[in-house]
Amino acid sequence: MKNREQLFNKPIMDIIKSRHSVRTYNTEKLSGEIKQKLSEYADDIKGPFDARVRLESIDSFDILEKASGRIGTYGVIKGAQDYIAGIVESGDNDLEQLGYILEKFILYGTSLDLGTCWLGGTFKRSDFAKLVTLHENEKFLIVTPIGYARQKRSIVDSLMRFSAGSNNRKPWEELFFNENWSNYLDEKCEVNYANALEAVRLAPSASNKQPWRILKRGNKYHFYLKSNKGYSDRLGFNIQRIDMGIAMCHFELALKELGIYGNWVIEDQDVVVGSSIENLTYTATWIEFRE
Repeated sequence: MKNREQLFNKPIMDIIKSRHSVRTYNTEKLSGEIKQKLSEYADDIKGPFDARVRLESIDSFDILEKASGRIGTYGVIKGAQDYIAGIVESGDNDLEQLGYILEKFILYGTSLDLGTCWLGGTFKRSDFAKLVTLHENEKFLIVTPIGYARQKRSIVDSLMRFSAGSNNRKPWEELFFNENWSNYLDEKCEVNYANALEAVRLAPSASNKQPWRILKRGNKYHFYLKSNKGYSDRLGFNIQRIDMGIAMCHFELALKELGIYGNWVIEDQDVVVGSSIENLTYTATWIEFRE
């Protein structure tokens, strides 16, 4: 274990616990100083995979000039003046990479007291496509508003939080397993990893499906996606793979802050053989660096 690393201006678990989906904003624009901080941070984010990700800023001027002042979020987002578009180059583990990098950016924004909200299906992609620049082999899949939350939520915001059960999280025994899929990993496991797993449990996901499942074998933590059949069909991409990147981000950041470092690898997928859980797909494995 190395020295603890302060990743943000607050402990990472405090940031994770305070992050929530903000759909109702006041109309205050981000200052030039805040935009500069966000831009510099975005440029420095590295993910666990090779796919290239760009986070492109969209502000009220862009919306006015290029989209006649209107962009569609089906009434979900109110008052937002600024957005961040998540753009990724097609390739292996591209969606997981996008999820990891954009979530790390969102957590940084949260540390600056900014609100955000992952949007994958509740925005008109054709409207936003006018506002971003796509290079060859790139795809634009995700956007988040970013700004200052209004104290009073809109009716749509309140209804969406209620319908998604946004504050509800699955118990440990449904998510984390030890050596095989019949034994759940007790919360009294090694304390630093218990903290990292709790960070995963609190991660956001599309419709709060929480599709991650983690199998600990020895000193390795294998991450799997438990798909909800047909859930992503209407989107044209598997949004739950983005959720897996978000989970990986939370796990690694929580460990780094405790001075625990490691590496993400893709192992032989035979590791999943014998699973008693349906619709399970292997994503990646975390291995701690040992001195």
